[in-house]
Amino acid sequence: MTDLMTGGCQCGRVRYSARIADDDAYLCHCRMCQRASGNVSIAFKNLPKADVTWESEPDWYHSSPIARRPFCSKCGTPLGFDYPDSDKIDLHVATFDDPKRFVPKYHFGIETRLDQWLDTSGLPGYRIEDNPSTVDRWMKAIGKLPD
Repeated sequence: MTDLMTGGCQCGRVRYSARIADDDAYLCHCRMCQRASGNVSIAFKNLPKADVTWESEPDWYHSSPIARRPFCSKCGTPLGFDYPDSDKIDLHVATFDDPKRFVPKYHFGIETRLDQWLDTSGLPGYRIEDNPSTVDRWMKAIGKLPD
């Protein structure tokens, strides 16, 4: 069964809809993705380009001689990864409006994977509302905590 899912950037300027056939996703640990995201890995959903409709066109950064990345030039949100000669595209899982349905099925680019970041389940966790200074900043700015 295929579901229509939506997503986009942080500020809402770039929006997309995508036909999603399964819950499979993956984590990319290659150095280019680490640098492009400023993170230890990127969670991607790979799908046919024909199944993605850009409701407002993203900006594109040619990140290497073989690939480009869609992003929003207004807020800076990275949105995905694309080989122009492929019929597939990767979208960042976290840019979907409801990303929790996706399940990682494999790791890619493991030669530069930072293994110390793989299993952090034993670390203590803190909620935003448990940090008074953060709560105070949000309350002063918009009168509530963000969604």
